[in-house]
Amino acid sequence: MRLRRFTKAAATAALALGITLGGTLSGSAHAAGTQAAEHYVALGDSYSSGVGAGSYDPASGDCRRSTRAYPELWATAHSPDSFSFTACSGARTTDVINSQLGPLDAQTTLVTISIGGNDAGFADTMMTCVLQGTSACLARVAQANEYIDSTLPGRLDAVYRAIRQKAPNAHVVVLGYPRMYQLNGSCWLGISEQSRAAINGAADNLSEETAKRAADHGFSYGDVRPAFSGHEICSGDSWLHSVTWPVNDSYHPKASGHSGGYYPVLNGLT
Repeated sequence: MRLRRFTKAAATAALALGITLGGTLSGSAHAAGTQAAEHYVALGDSYSSGVGAGSYDPASGDCRRSTRAYPELWATAHSPDSFSFTACSGARTTDVINSQLGPLDAQTTLVTISIGGNDAGFADTMMTCVLQGTSACLARVAQANEYIDSTLPGRLDAVYRAIRQKAPNAHVVVLGYPRMYQLNGSCWLGISEQSRAAINGAADNLSEETAKRAADHGFSYGDVRPAFSGHEICSGDSWLHSVTWPVNDSYHPKASGHSGGYYPVLNGLT
């Protein structure tokens, strides 16, 4: 993306020079400008739409797309020629395929997506861990890990194939998920340390499986775990919500998680 921005700037300069010199460079400048056009489409689930970040677009309804979400931050910083934001709270892989791919076409140059957490039962797992104790939590996490290992890879493949089919020329960046908890941190109440470790382990499993599937499709993978290190729940400087009221924001990145975590990772890959 930086190369395209440089080309666009060079084309603008060349166009001005071409006019000064009687138009000798204007044709090539126009061609370079056409190549430099950027068309960005942001897909995915609540971690892409910005649930937890606040400042939601009323027109997005239950999808809860935030002006502070990382796709909006990237679009504001880079001013693409077009920007379509179809990520939606609660989305699963099938939702992306069925309802989010409309803006994609051969002109799309950048696609971002986080997906898979809802397929693996993220919300139900967290609810079980909070309400039913350690034994039930560990059993539910084990169930999520089994799904991640056996079923999710095929679901991710289907999404990634659909994206590539509709946007054959796009640079696709798949964003992962952070670990939820800093272990041995500052939390004295809430779920057990054993449950926290198990949830982190499932997050690692999800990240590693997603990275493999993304690589197999030739997509870039943005691992946000290092960026969130020291900013998990129980860190004392969390970029993630714990339990909130209303509950929809629970266990989602705050605005600081998008600006300090997701956006720098995405920016480094574009």
